Amino acid sequence: MNKPSIPKGTRDFGPEEMAKRNYIFQTIRDVYALYGFSCIETPSMETLATLMGKYGEEGDRLLFKILDSGDFLSKMDREKLADMPSVTFAAKACEKGLRYDLTVPFARYVVMHRNEISFPFKRYQIQPVWRADRPQKGRYREFYQCDADIIGSDSLLNEVELLCIIDEVYRRFKIPVKILLNNRKILSGIAEAVGCADKIVDITVAIDKLDKIGLDKVFDELRGKGFTDEELSKLKPLLLIQGSNREKLSALKEQLACSEIGLKGVEELTFILDRLEHMHLQTELVLDISLARGLSYYTGAIVEVKATTVEMGSITGGGRYDNLTGIFGVDGLSGVGISFGADRIFDVLNQLDLFPEEVKTNTQILFVNFGEEFSDYVLGVMKKLRSEGIRCSYYTDTAKMKKQMSYANAMQIPYVALIGEDECRESMITIKNMHSGNQKTLPADQISRFMAGLIED
Repeated sequence: MNKPSIPKGTRDFGPEEMAKRNYIFQTIRDVYALYGFSCIETPSMETLATLMGKYGEEGDRLLFKILDSGDFLSKMDREKLADMPSVTFAAKACEKGLRYDLTVPFARYVVMHRNEISFPFKRYQIQPVWRADRPQKGRYREFYQCDADIIGSDSLLNEVELLCIIDEVYRRFKIPVKILLNNRKILSGIAEAVGCADKIVDITVAIDKLDKIGLDKVFDELRGKGFTDEELSKLKPLLLIQGSNREKLSALKEQLACSEIGLKGVEELTFILDRLEHMHLQTELVLDISLARGLSYYTGAIVEVKATTVEMGSITGGGRYDNLTGIFGVDGLSGVGISFGADRIFDVLNQLDLFPEEVKTNTQILFVNFGEEFSDYVLGVMKKLRSEGIRCSYYTDTAKMKKQMSYANAMQIPYVALIGEDECRESMITIKNMHSGNQKTLPADQISRFMAGLIED
């Protein structure tokens, strides 16, 4: 018999891991709610008509397609089937796919429910997505995204608020990060300045890899796409602009003077930086001219977040998309959004040991089983403690004390409650600290104060 396994790029999560993951989700959820976002959910699968063509050629290739149910092959010519390209087969045999991200399904949701929605619509969504990518460190085939989007508003104040949300979330996580900011209009302006406005996709795809492969290899890739040495010599100084954020914008304004769209991008980033000066972000914010982000629907400001003390890819990303709903027949709805990569954040928090101690513990107190004659009293005490928010559990099986204590240690339960004949008669509880070994006997109605640290251990 084959050993059971799970697909590559997916993971099981045990109780401790789920406690940590729920801490991540709840922290992000709390900040989203703080900024006035409402929660929605969409189905795990969408029609391929909804998904295809929205993420570029690479995105289409990475979509998990769902085979139609029923005996659909009986209607297909077997000889033609043997020579049929996989893309053609998928078009005939699949009408649904697992969602690749949460943004396109959100655009579909907005179009379908536009008569019920008040604009601007601020929504957040925390659900899994799937990509048929090659699994590697920090990259999974099934992972959660934690999105927030504002749709139906052109105001750049939305970008400012989303950057403040990023700052607040990572302040709560205590993860040292750097926010990278750019604008797709600046990238379009660079393409115009180089004389290759029609090759904007080739330029953005290549320079997005600048920090990974270096300038020489980026230029090698562009030469392979037909760029001349003269065009690359015009591109080079634009990619090597240095200095503070303001100095970079000043240099861009000068070098993109001939590009109306490029200057518009500079203007938009200047507005955002001006507003953020009054928000006193704790996170370092860096204008990164090479930042392009691969998704083709971004049209304005784009943002990525990277941990500064851990080798990891982007852990948050997003940007402005001016007419995403237009692909579903409704024009004129501009949107902007961000997405936290919960799985990568999990890995970073683990590596830096930044999960709070209370997150790692599900049960705070384990009540030892001294026999059935004490169970009514124990159950009554636990009912009261639970009403006060104390997480407690009863070792319901009769077992030796050593086994029950070993269980408490294995489950990392910090306190054990001992209730025997004396405690039961006097309405007392003996609490043992499993870390220090100290014991303290208290009235039952004082346990919640003890757990809150109001009574010395």
